[in-house]
Amino acid sequence: MAAAIDPEMSALMLALLAAGGSDLHISANSAAYGRINGELQPLTDSRFNSGEIKRLIYSLLSSQQQQQLEKNYELDCAYELRNVSRFRLNVYKEKNNLAACLRSLGNKIPSFKQLGLAQSLLEIIDRPNGLVLVTGPTGSGKSSSLAAILEHINQNKAHHIITVEDPIEFLYQPAKSLIHQRELGEDTHSFGNALRAALREDPDVILVGELRDLETIQLAISAAETGHLVFATLHTNSAAQTIERLIDVFPAAQQSQIRMQLSGSLLAVFAQTLCRAIDKSNGCFGRVMAQEIMINNNAIANLIREGKTAQIYSQLQTGSKFGMQTMEQCLANLINNKQISTAEALTKTGRPSELQNLLMGTP
Repeated sequence: MAAAIDPEMSALMLALLAAGGSDLHISANSAAYGRINGELQPLTDSRFNSGEIKRLIYSLLSSQQQQQLEKNYELDCAYELRNVSRFRLNVYKEKNNLAACLRSLGNKIPSFKQLGLAQSLLEIIDRPNGLVLVTGPTGSGKSSSLAAILEHINQNKAHHIITVEDPIEFLYQPAKSLIHQRELGEDTHSFGNALRAALREDPDVILVGELRDLETIQLAISAAETGHLVFATLHTNSAAQTIERLIDVFPAAQQSQIRMQLSGSLLAVFAQTLCRAIDKSNGCFGRVMAQEIMINNNAIANLIREGKTAQIYSQLQTGSKFGMQTMEQCLANLINNKQISTAEALTKTGRPSELQNLLMGTP
């Protein structure tokens, strides 16, 4: 068990939440900073010395976690500020001093409506089996989206849900579903071990915190092929890039087989990012989600099998009747609805000329 949280540490966490921030940064010889509406802002006037930072951080950790940090110089874990919010905590060393980043996860699991998730996602998660990938850069809301998905299943389906996370972020209270959450380092030694074991634990739904290596990817695809609904994340920015990343992990001799498996087991890719909103009254701390959506239909499956991932984007452009959209189409809609500015959208697209064409009404 962790010692009682230091009052100064608690005050910093509360200050971040009061400002509507997402991340708290503390380090030696620096003020505390919060990321608020996507921008870093100082939360204190004074700077902390190395001893003060160690005191603040250690008040969040159990003795076992302290020992792990001292051994490995890095630590990932979660901390709950009771009745207020959960935080994902990463502690690390820089210039031989401790530093930490705390990501606010909230105390309540967000809903589909609060996050602005697409209706097509609701239809996808009604499927009995297959692989669904939620992708995007760090800080793009992947964890929140997955939490909303699992909570929707929990409230509406009598399923057995197994999660493998690093660390456990959102805590679920079983409703219609039975839920078991496993944490890397605490409950299992690896994603691969946990996935192999999960297949013998009668799951309907499996959540893999991140597809990090060949073994985990192979096991996730196999689980999706054998009658399970599998959710996972990747740090990729688009649907096409996601497919390429999954396949490129494998040796060249196996890539043809993986393309075939993926074309049959993949249900959808939701590549997302968070944009600063013009109107902060939407209750989402001044940010709004933009998503590229790829639904695996016959045309997409053929492109995956044939290795023509460069053509996936054109399928997204014309696939609205299947619930698909490009990131640029989504950003253009957000601009037209006066939710985000054009300048903000241009920082979130890899195809600025395509976005400009959409805004000018050019096909």
